Amino acid sequence: MEEDPDAETKPVDVTKAMDGGVLKTLLKAGENFGVHPAKGDCCYVHYEGIIKESGKVFDSSRGREMPFFFTFGRGQVIKGWDLGVATMCRGEIARLECRPEYAYGETGHPPKIPGNSTLIFEIELLRWEGEDLSPDRDGTITKSIVVSGKKFKTPTEHAGIKVHAVGTSLDGRIFYDAQLEYVLGEGAEHALPDGSGHGFEAHESG
Repeated sequence: MEEDPDAETKPVDVTKAMDGGVLKTLLKAGENFGVHPAKGDCCYVHYEGIIKESGKVFDSSRGREMPFFFTFGRGQVIKGWDLGVATMCRGEIARLECRPEYAYGETGHPPKIPGNSTLIFEIELLRWEGEDLSPDRDGTITKSIVVSGKKFKTPTEHAGIKVHAVGTSLDGRIFYDAQLEYVLGEGAEHALPDGSGHGFEAHESG
């Protein structure tokens, strides 16, 4: 769901079912309106969590003076977070009100969060990075999904692949654009960087 950053600030239902389970209120517009994290991206946020029923703050990354990070869309956080962060831009600050079924449900998260608690989070999305595919997990090869694939099997080494490869610099300049058909692992013959094979091995068809 897209939001107009200039629109009057009011709660917006961001659930797919439109059942009011996660209400988002925009507190501060971010940068690059319309650009959001993709599944598998590592998101860095600051947040404060409040139990609505008691008004008690149960957690705060700002109190620890350290951003919290998680892999977006992989179930590492509550459902309400994945739904809310999916609509956020870099630098945006938003309030999410999450009913129990989109938070910790009937069991809660003892000892701090009782069962059936509605939670309110103030979240600032600091930045996100593509999924780290580098062999040493050092960030030299990252992947961000632009368009989701068709859920087919991913290619293995020495598989024949057909790709549209586009290379861009950090300033957005396109320096490589080609339709290719070759054996995975032989990208150097087409002037592709060594790490491209790791990226294609993690790609689904489409």
